[in-house]
Amino acid sequence: MVFERIRQILSEQLDLDEDKITMESDIVEDLEADSLDVVDLVMTIEDEYGLEVPDDQIENFRAVGDVVRYIEENT
Repeated sequence: MVFERIRQILSEQLDLDEDKITMESDIVEDLEADSLDVVDLVMTIEDEYGLEVPDDQIENFRAVGDVVRYIEENT
């Protein structure tokens, strides 16, 4: 399941408990990720799922669910 893997990635990158990460979690506000963390997440997603995420799409990644939906729609 895509959400489970994204939650695991975010947990490792941000040193957070996976239980605190939900589909509704705001990546910047709730998970306290900075712009470098977001870039790191995108690079991991691109490697893991074989995607090329356009720069203009990255700014649409507000909540964890936005990332999950993007992956599901593009793989």
